[in-house]
Amino acid sequence: MGGGSFPQPGEISLAHNGVLFLDELPEFKREVLEVMRQPLEDREVTISRARFTITYPSSFMLVASMNPSPGGYFNDPDAPVSSSQHEMQRYLSKISGPLLDRIDIHIEVTPVPFEKLTDTRKAESSAEIRKRVTRAREIQTRRFEEYENVHYNAQMGTRLIREYCVLDDVSLQLLKTAMERLNLSARAYDRILKVARTIADLEASEGVASHHIAEAIQYRSLDRDGWLG
Repeated sequence: MGGGSFPQPGEISLAHNGVLFLDELPEFKREVLEVMRQPLEDREVTISRARFTITYPSSFMLVASMNPSPGGYFNDPDAPVSSSQHEMQRYLSKISGPLLDRIDIHIEVTPVPFEKLTDTRKAESSAEIRKRVTRAREIQTRRFEEYENVHYNAQMGTRLIREYCVLDDVSLQLLKTAMERLNLSARAYDRILKVARTIADLEASEGVASHHIAEAIQYRSLDRDGWLG
């Protein structure tokens, strides 16, 4: 966060317009993680002292990684190391629901089988992926060129989400079912729509379709039962 008698910027401000990567997320103290909640929302951090208050910018992309359990395995009957329920609860309790709510995409990485490791077929190159991402960013730049301080989908507020993430009946029903079954918050609802809009941009799709919503919902894996639910 920064601070001191003469406040200096901390890591979240030094990562402004960049990436802040936190490895082994549950190993950080919970109070350290909780202070990121407001900067993730406001994209700035305010430090108050007796004589003055100073605000630093903190528009950063948060990327975090973690093992699924203290032993590195989760719900795996063949795991060589297992963790007790108490150990699991203590481990996962370091990450609060409100903090997870502010992370747009949750991806569960499963163990890679030997066949995949030895597969010689070429996958899509990083250069091709970069071209696809660049095209999507160009679409977003044109979309928000009339708006001040809005340059990409993640910066959309409620009004812009309603304007650029219009859903048909099938998509609405799909999202409603996910909201009810996963008990998602209003914040998660908005973030699903923004991720779906980005998925549509990657496909150069004018509108947000049901399969875009379905994919975005799949990126809320930590909201499912068996994790923190």
